[in-house]
Amino acid sequence: MPRYFFNIHNDTDTLDDEGKEFPNLQAAAAYAEAGARSLAADTVTKGHLVGHHRIEIVDAEGMILKTVRFDQAVDIQP
Repeated sequence: MPRYFFNIHNDTDTLDDEGKEFPNLQAAAAYAEAGARSLAADTVTKGHLVGHHRIEIVDAEGMILKTVRFDQAVDIQP
């Protein structure tokens, strides 16, 4: 199974050096979206949400395969 790495770019940059195995990019993206929602919720409790904060899914060579922005991971309604 391929290993995907999840680099978090929010108030600080956190690079994933362990990664996690998933059967495909779609499964890794679902994991990243759940993580983005959780991180976004943490920032909302502090009174703000920065939409361009993101999780980048990268492969073992460091190539960015997909980016999940916090504002795209949730459905913001008026």
